[in-house]
Amino acid sequence: MTSFKVGLLGRGTVGGAFAELLEERAGAIEASTGMRPEIAGVLTRSQGDFDEILASSDLIVEVMGGTEPAREYILRALQSGKHVVTANKQVLSQHGEEIYAAARDGGAQLRFEASVGGVVPVIRVINETLAAAHIHRVHGIVNGTTNFILSEMTRTGETYESALAQAQELGYAEADPSEDVNGKDAAAKMAIIARLAFNAPIRLDQVPHQGIENITPDDIAHAKEFGLSLKLVGTAERVNGGISVRVYPAFLYGQHPLASVDGAFNAVTIESPAITEVTLSGPGAGGSQTASAVLGDVISAMIPPPSLPAPAEEVELVTDVESAFYLHMEVADRPGVLAQVAELLGLQGVSVKSVVQHGLGDNARLVMVMHPVLESKFLAAVELIGRLDFMRAEPRIIRVIEEFFD
Repeated sequence: MTSFKVGLLGRGTVGGAFAELLEERAGAIEASTGMRPEIAGVLTRSQGDFDEILASSDLIVEVMGGTEPAREYILRALQSGKHVVTANKQVLSQHGEEIYAAARDGGAQLRFEASVGGVVPVIRVINETLAAAHIHRVHGIVNGTTNFILSEMTRTGETYESALAQAQELGYAEADPSEDVNGKDAAAKMAIIARLAFNAPIRLDQVPHQGIENITPDDIAHAKEFGLSLKLVGTAERVNGGISVRVYPAFLYGQHPLASVDGAFNAVTIESPAITEVTLSGPGAGGSQTASAVLGDVISAMIPPPSLPAPAEEVELVTDVESAFYLHMEVADRPGVLAQVAELLGLQGVSVKSVVQHGLGDNARLVMVMHPVLESKFLAAVELIGRLDFMRAEPRIIRVIEEFFD
């Protein structure tokens, strides 16, 4: 028997599940690769020595999370020629270029499928299967926690707070869910996706993101009247010779391939003139799911050659893009309200696609869906509308994605 030594950094939920899965599948892996993977050592806060683990390992699995000391350990392993498998989206989205360079210089493999989308093979498909495709756009539901919350709000009509509590009870959300619900987790994953799809050095701090904390049951109920469903969507796309990457709540028409993705599932739609559209979907984050993706990367690293991103090329980041919008306004219902709103929208070149009024008197609500328009023009109109004396609350806006495929 030829053994293949794996050093494990971190033994929390994912690390523990990975160690169990590795032991369970070691025989099958040996049968297909000729090598039997074994844990060479484990590093946690209370046990293990990184130098000893590095010296005795053929490959390092990093599932400790955070940026430090994970970044240091990953770099040292790659610089010493040891393969690395990581599920760490934060370290890759903030220090990816440094890490990719270390892998190239050290002649080592770096694999990170588990950093994005759970068991959905987004990284491998973009980096290998579609390497020859000129990818135009990627839309992604890449956070299972927020997708579960929004799905429950849609299904039951309950509030954001109630759906979040249920997600925490079921283990889909952490005790502190901030990075999930504010969009930062999804932004980190979209930075990684954009780096591979467009060969652009996108960092997390360059990805504007908006979360779901302010979504109300009213927003979802009104949207149903327009045939829309609500998702937290990450978008990375080519725009006017540059690249735009962002994360935001968005309404989708029913024909969009992401519209029917519910619960704690993730999905990514990849668009290219060469392939039209490919959608990948599956369970999102979770101990066993992430561990399965990590083990898949370990097996891939046992069978070279590696596939590393090419050195990045500088690109222009585009922040002002066209989108359709949903606009929710609480108003005092009196003559001329709709006309004044329409006038301010028109002055900015915003065209209304649909409008519905609910209630009368001081409890009236106007709900509109706009045709696509530059974001800057729409936001300028909304700022002016918010100053009108009949407005009873700040207008709420949510983007609407109109593209769909037959």
